[in-house]
Amino acid sequence: MSFNSAVSLRFFQALLCCCLLTACAPEVPEPKPPPAQLSRDDIGYFCGMIVEDHAGPKSQVFLEGREQALWFTTVRDGIAFLRLPEETRPVTVLYVTTMDGGQWDHPEGNVRNWVEVDAAWFVIESGKSGSMGAPEAIPFADKQAAAEFAGEHGGRVLALADIPDTYILGHGLETTGEHADH
Repeated sequence: MSFNSAVSLRFFQALLCCCLLTACAPEVPEPKPPPAQLSRDDIGYFCGMIVEDHAGPKSQVFLEGREQALWFTTVRDGIAFLRLPEETRPVTVLYVTTMDGGQWDHPEGNVRNWVEVDAAWFVIESGKSGSMGAPEAIPFADKQAAAEFAGEHGGRVLALADIPDTYILGHGLETTGEHADH
């Protein structure tokens, strides 16, 4: 074997090893974007209304490959987005505004009030309605704060995975997939 052939063979072997190692390496997920700051220009994904005009907890979804958040005037709508079969775009993160501080009118004003949906505790079936007058899944960062709210307003405290689909997708939320794409 000539010197050039030996070098070519070793180069090919090294290149093959690099390719195999790269193929076996686990994919590193893209970092999650931080919660966005709500502005007057942000429109509810399902309702087409100005999100800032609505009281109560809200939600925002970031999709893979999209820099801007999709906004929802309620938390229940954001969770519905995750669960609707026709919403197939990959979600990077869903944030919800927590109600631990008791500021019902506009909790979204403080960026510290936003938490990832999986980290929240929810009060459902309470006497408190969401911004659209429908039942709401009211998020809290602290389970004890959620229990205190439920003690005052009724309802039960659940993790996201335990909230029934019928609570989220029922009560008038259409599941036809017809909505504005903002």
